[in-house]
Amino acid sequence: MFYALRNLFALIGFIAVVAAIYATVKMAPMMEAFDTFDDRAIDVYSEMMEKILETGNAAEATVWKIPVNEDLSVDDVEETMKFVANEHNIKNVGELPLSKQIEAMTGKPSRFLKIYMFCNALTAAQMLEYSDSYAAYLPCRISLVEDKQGRLWLYSLNMDAMIYGGKPLPPALKEEAEGVKEIILDIMNRGAEGDF
Repeated sequence: MFYALRNLFALIGFIAVVAAIYATVKMAPMMEAFDTFDDRAIDVYSEMMEKILETGNAAEATVWKIPVNEDLSVDDVEETMKFVANEHNIKNVGELPLSKQIEAMTGKPSRFLKIYMFCNALTAAQMLEYSDSYAAYLPCRISLVEDKQGRLWLYSLNMDAMIYGGKPLPPALKEEAEGVKEIILDIMNRGAEGDF
C-alpha cells in the first residue's frame, strides 16, 4: 500500500512538473511581450477580465456606463452634452436616432436609443498616422439608451485599452488621447447630471 501511494504521489509530482514546464514555455513569449507594453496594460486587462467574470458579457467589460439623473429628460441630456462638447471645442459630427429608425421599420414603439458622434479631426489624424486600426474608434461615440425599466444611461467605449493596452504610444499622441478620454468622460458625466 505504501509503495502504491508513493508511486501515485511521484506520478502526480511528475505531471505537475511537466505541466509547469509546458505552461512556462507557452507563457514566456506572452510575458516577454507584456514587458514591452504600457505600464498600465496589465491593470487594464485585469479590470476587463474581472468585469467579464462578473457579468459574463465582453461588451460590458469594454464600455463606460453612467446612469442619467432620473429628473432629466432626453432633451436635457442632449442639450448638456452638446454644450460640454462645444466648451471643449470637440465637434458633434453626427447623430443616429436608432429608436426612430426601429420604429419606422417595425411600426412598433421602441426604447430610446440615440448615438452621438464627437470628433476632433486633428487628433483623429494623429491617431491614424500612428495606426490605421484607430479608424475603428473614430469618431468617439456616446449612446443614450433607455433600459428595459425606462431608466436612461450613457455608454461609450472604454478608451483605456486603446491608450494603455499595448506598447506605449508616442508621448504627444498619448497626451492627446488622454485629453480626448477626459473630454468624453466629462461630456458623459455632466450630461448624466445636466451640469452646464
